[in-house]
Amino acid sequence: MNHSTLKRIVFDQHEIIRNAHIVPRRYTLDPQANYVVTGLRRAGKSTLLYDMAQRLVAAGAAWERIIYINFEDERLADFATSDFQDIVLIQSELSEEKGYYFFDEIQNIPHWEKFVRRLADAGERVYVTGSNASMLSSQIASTLGGRFFTLHVTPYRFDEYLDANGQAYGNSALNTTREIGRISRHFDAFYQNGGFPESLRFASPREYVENVYQKVLLGDIAARNSVRNATALRVLMKKVAESVRSEISFSSLRNMLKSVGFSLSKDTVISYVAYAQQAYLLFSITNAAAKFVEREGNPKYYFSDNGLLGLFVVDRETALLENEIAVALHDRFGERLHYLKSEKTGVDIDFYLPDEGIAVQVAYSISGEARKREVANLVKLAKVDAATTRLVIVTKEEECDIKQDGVSIEVIPAWKFLLELAR
Repeated sequence: MNHSTLKRIVFDQHEIIRNAHIVPRRYTLDPQANYVVTGLRRAGKSTLLYDMAQRLVAAGAAWERIIYINFEDERLADFATSDFQDIVLIQSELSEEKGYYFFDEIQNIPHWEKFVRRLADAGERVYVTGSNASMLSSQIASTLGGRFFTLHVTPYRFDEYLDANGQAYGNSALNTTREIGRISRHFDAFYQNGGFPESLRFASPREYVENVYQKVLLGDIAARNSVRNATALRVLMKKVAESVRSEISFSSLRNMLKSVGFSLSKDTVISYVAYAQQAYLLFSITNAAAKFVEREGNPKYYFSDNGLLGLFVVDRETALLENEIAVALHDRFGERLHYLKSEKTGVDIDFYLPDEGIAVQVAYSISGEARKREVANLVKLAKVDAATTRLVIVTKEEECDIKQDGVSIEVIPAWKFLLELAR
């Protein structure tokens, strides 16, 4: 790696950071800690580091102490593990004080974890980003030796989307008909197009999201994992998208692929889905009522951003609404989120949080038979699980309270439910 080229990259990045427009997020980085920041590609990880660098400079740090390197810069195509030491040399040339090191997508370079651990041991501040969950593997965590905090970054949640669009959503706004109408219109765009921060800059957010998806699929999944049949991988992701809202087994996915001419082993299907989860394209929730084997084999899969799901689904409205609620609940509650389906009790609940005593059904509308179905499931649950005290039906627009058989149920529009989760 050419020393002068590497130094030029550092100075070029200073200019990019100086001119970056930062929309505040819900994440904060402690300037006294080292971080590994992970998440879906284009979710805003780099911008979070830009914000940290700007804050350090505003607090008095010289730009010469800021060493920011994006390892997806094409000028670093030949960068090797042996070149890491040159980064330290450049920092020492620029400043006699310790540096602040920012490394974007560093997982592309072998043995990166040993290098950043060495910097941390020397008392340097180090911030690392990556688009793959393997960065948090037990082996790498062992190498990092507890020197780093971890932070997972997602695309905008609805409150952040409103912030980015300059839309108020405080108590005064929520009591004003005009402002409620504006919030509702923003939600229409948000749940249709998703929350990738940069997508707000484009007249066609779908085209932007399509580009992100191709990068995730072909780069973060196919190339990184040496996937032999990228076409089969594409079709598999489409089948997963078509199955959102339903529990599904690996055997079922394999049969779906076979029906359209792709013969993959069950183990290969399992690997491909795992790769998609490692790249933060998908996440899954399990059945709280199932045995362990069934939990592992029959989860529900959701896409990490509605814009991604919207590239595939035909029945858009209902699937997108449930996916967005899944994303928000998973972001808030993580592995505590389940669904509940029990043949014994006849209960079928979209989202179940036993530790919090919350059950959530999602229905685009509760007119007609939908009301009877969703209410009946929540009433059944209340009869067999007295600990679940908050029963909710999330809709696109409807809002009311329902009382049936001594059970109280909230019906709440999705935009309002999402803002409640953000508090």
